[in-house]
This record gives sequence, structure tokens and C-alpha cells, in this order.
Amino acid sequence: MTTSRLARILLALAVLALAVPAPGQAARISPREGLELLRSAFAGVNDFTAEITQEKQIALMKKKLVTNGMVRFRKPDSFMMELNPPHASRVLLRDNVISTLLPADGVRQKIVLPPDEGLARWFALMENPVTSLPDGVAVQAERNGDAVTISIAPSQGRGVKNLQVILAADGKLRRVIIEEQNRDRTVISFRNVRRNVGLTDRDFRIE
Repeated sequence: MTTSRLARILLALAVLALAVPAPGQAARISPREGLELLRSAFAGVNDFTAEITQEKQIALMKKKLVTNGMVRFRKPDSFMMELNPPHASRVLLRDNVISTLLPADGVRQKIVLPPDEGLARWFALMENPVTSLPDGVAVQAERNGDAVTISIAPSQGRGVKNLQVILAADGKLRRVIIEEQNRDRTVISFRNVRRNVGLTDRDFRIE
């Protein structure tokens, strides 16, 4: 799987973690418990929207690219991220099909992933409590003050080096940090998260 494919899938899963119970005092928690917190966040959330700020630091560039935008999600298999100018782009993930549009250049791209890498499969896996860690990833989790931090590191050789999810005390997603093997780093901050707003197919059009 390429860096961009894995990053998009991990991001789509990370932004769904919106209902984790409020943390107590700072303490390390078990990897299994950390993943179970993410899994439990799906309960009762049929869709959501959020405004985002994306800060991307490309290893070969000194300048950080900062872009505002929004994300939308609807069960069982629809996720969309829309970034505003000057780096405008739209990414739509419908189950295992990723569609990308760069409006300024008129560039369109579609990638079809294997069925077992689609959102529908991940949702099926998330239906049951986490009893063991998945193969090929290392997980760390910690409660610290008013936040819960969960770090997921895929096996060596994949594009993403580490994915970090930071949740606020009220359970809302605060930040996602993606570090790639090529030393690129993306920080996505979330605000104005709205759950169960009744999104329709019209909200997931890439054109």
C-alpha cells in the first residue's frame, strides 16, 4: 500500500474517534484499552462534520503548508475531506474507492483499493470489543491531564511511521498527527465538531 493510501485510511479511521469517556489523572493505559476507546467512539455516531486546520511539513521544504477546510463522515462507508485555497483539494473515500480532485488544475484521480482495505470492512471489525492487538502495528496509549493520546505505529516498510490521535476531556477529537517514513509530517487540528447532523449523499459530492 502506498504512503498516501495508508495515510488516508488511517486518517479516516482516526477522525471517527468522537465519544471517548473523559480521562482522569495522567496515566499510561494498555494498548488494548486504547484501541477499545477508539472502537467505543463509534457507538451512537451515525455521521459528523468538523472544521480543520492542516499543517503539512514536507521534509524537502523549509516552509510549512497551512490550509483550512472541513471533514465529513457518514456510516457505513463515506468520508470526505475538503481543503480551501490556496492549496485546495477534495478527497472522497467511499468504502474502497478514493477519488481526488484538485479544482484549480482540474486534476482528477481515482484509486480502487482491495475490498479488505475499505471502510465497510473496518466498521465490521469495530463491531466487536477489542480483545487483542492487530498484527503489524505497535500501539501506545496514555491519559494525560485533559487529554487522551493514542499512538499507532505500523510495521516498518509501510509509508506511515506513526499516527497519533489526541482527544479532549469531553471525548471530542482535538488533533491527529501523521509522521511518514520519508520524514513528512502532517498535523490536523479539529474544531466545531457536530455529530449526527443528518448528512445525505448530497454532502459527499466531489464535484
